[in-house]
Amino acid sequence: MCGLSLGELAVLVVEPSKVQRSLISDALQDAGVLTVREAENGTDALQKIRGDSYDLLVSALYLPDMTGADLVLAVRDSDDVGDIAFVLVSSETRFEYLDPIRQAGAAAILAKPFSQQDLMTALHTTLDLLDSESLETDDFDPSDLTVLLVDDSRFARKHMRSILKSMGIERFEEANNGVEALELIQHQFFDLIITDYNMPEMDGASLVEQIRTHSSQSSVPVLMVTSEEDENRLAAVQQMGVSGICDKPFEPRTLRHLLTQIMVEPG
Repeated sequence: MCGLSLGELAVLVVEPSKVQRSLISDALQDAGVLTVREAENGTDALQKIRGDSYDLLVSALYLPDMTGADLVLAVRDSDDVGDIAFVLVSSETRFEYLDPIRQAGAAAILAKPFSQQDLMTALHTTLDLLDSESLETDDFDPSDLTVLLVDDSRFARKHMRSILKSMGIERFEEANNGVEALELIQHQFFDLIITDYNMPEMDGASLVEQIRTHSSQSSVPVLMVTSEEDENRLAAVQQMGVSGICDKPFEPRTLRHLLTQIMVEPG
C-alpha cells in the first residue's frame, strides 16, 4: 500500500486565469487534498517550489512566460525539485505539444473539462509515483537486475530511472538511440531493456528487430514505453518480438505489473 494519502499531498496549481485556478483548486479540495496553493505563471511556480515543499504541480499548457512543457522540463532539470509529480490540464490535443510533457514523465494529462473521476485517477497515479512499491516476486531480486534504458530524451530516462529505483532496481546503463544501445549490448549483458519508439538514427522498432535477429542477447526481455499512437506501428513492433508495451504517461502499478510478468515469463 502507498504510504501517502491524498490529504498529505501539497499541490501547486499553475494557471494564469483566476477563474480556472479557483475551479482546479476547488476540485482538488473536493478530492481530499488539504494543501493547495496557486501560481499565475511559470516563474512564480519555480520560485514557490524552491521555497516550499510541494509534491505535485497541476499546470496549464499555455502560461504568460513559458509553456507547461518548459515548466516541467525546468523542474526535471533541477536536482532539488526534479522528482515533483506533474499533471497537465489542457484542451490541447496536438502530439507535438503534448509529447514533450509525456516524455518528461507527467503523471497524467487531463483534458478540459476534466471529470472528478479523471482527477482522482491522476491523483492516485501521483501517489504511486511518489511512493512506488518494490517489485515483489519469488522469481528474482530486483536489485540483481541490470537494465538498459534507451530514449533520446534525458528527461525521460531520468524519470524512468527514478521510478525503477523506487521499485528496487539499482543497476542501469543508458543510450540515446538504438545505435548506441546495440553498441552497449555487444559488450555487456542486460537482464532487461526498456526503450522508447521514436528516436533518431535508429528507432525502437529497428532496435527490437536487431536485438531479436542479430544480437547475442536475442532473448532478452524488451519493454517499450512510448507515446507513439499509431496502432499499426505498435502492432508491427509486437510482431517483431517486443515483450510488452506501456504508454506514456504510465501508471506505476501498470509498469510494475508488466515488469513482473515480463521477467517471470520472458518468452
